[in-house]
Amino acid sequence: MAAEIILHHYDTSPFSEKPRVMFGIKGLAWRSVIQPVIMPKPELVPLTGGYRRIPVMQIGADLYCDTQVILAEIEARAPEPRLVRGADWAVNIWADRLFFQATVAVVFGAIGDHVPKDFIADREKLSGRPFDMAAMKAAAIPMKAHWRAHAGWIEDGLAAADFLGGSTPSLADISAYMNVWWLSAAVRTEADELLARFPRVGAWRGRMRAIGHGQRSEMTGAEALEVARDSQPAPGPAHDLADPLGLSPGELVSVSADDYGRDAIAGRLVALTPERVIIARETEDLGRLHVHFPRIGYLIARV
Repeated sequence: MAAEIILHHYDTSPFSEKPRVMFGIKGLAWRSVIQPVIMPKPELVPLTGGYRRIPVMQIGADLYCDTQVILAEIEARAPEPRLVRGADWAVNIWADRLFFQATVAVVFGAIGDHVPKDFIADREKLSGRPFDMAAMKAAAIPMKAHWRAHAGWIEDGLAAADFLGGSTPSLADISAYMNVWWLSAAVRTEADELLARFPRVGAWRGRMRAIGHGQRSEMTGAEALEVARDSQPAPGPAHDLADPLGLSPGELVSVSADDYGRDAIAGRLVALTPERVIIARETEDLGRLHVHFPRIGYLIARV
C-alpha cells in the first residue's frame, strides 16, 4: 500500500492553497494535519528539524518543505494529468515573490487594525524585521496598482483559453491563483474592486475555485508523528557530481531560506540535484528522516 500524502497546513494559508488545488486537479486523496498559524508548532518542528513555514508535505519519513518541492513531488508521483508545462516554474517564482509581495501589502493594508498582537510578534520573528502596519497601510495604495498590473498579465494570458495552461489548468494557473484566492478570501471587496476591469480573471477565479481540493480527510499531528516514527525514508536520487557547491553525500550541511524564516536546518547531505537538496536527520524519537528543499530560494553551507 502506497504511503499516504499528509499536508501540514492551515485553512487560511495562501501557500497551502497551491497543493490543495493540485490535489483537486489530480483527484488525489490526502490527509490534512492542521498546524498552528503561529509558533510554537510542537508537532511540526520535530519533523523538519526547525523549519516552521507552512505548508509542509509528509510522505512516510520524507518531509517536503516549500511549495516548489511539494508541487514537484506531487507531479512526479501522480503525473496525470500533467500540470508542469513550458515556463511554469518561472511563473511560480513570480507568483511566490513579486505578486505575493503585492498581495501581502494589500491584505494587511486593509485588515491591519484587526491583526492580533501575537501574530505580529510571530511574523516579526519569522521575517527578522518589524511587521510595520503603518508602513503597510501607506504602501497599500501604490501596491494596489502593482496588484492590478499583475492581474492584468493573467487577464492577457486568458485571452485565448479558459486557463493559463490552455484548455486545462497547469502549474501556472495554480501559482497565480494563490494570490487571487487569498485576496478574495481575506478582503473580498478589495479583490472585486481590483478585478472589476478584468472579466476573464473573474471567470477564471470561479473555474479554479470549482476544482476543489480532492479527497481530504483529517489526521492529528500526533498521528503524523507516529507515521514518521514507523516509516523509513525513500532512497534518495542520484547525487549531481557536477554541482557547483562541490559537496559530497554524507557531509554535514545546513539549509536555510534566503528571504524569511531563515532558521538553518542541519543534517547529513543525502543528495543534490539541479532542483533539490535532501538532508538526513537522525532523531532519537522519530528515527531517520529525509527533509527535502528546493534549490531556488535556499542556501546550503557546510557546518
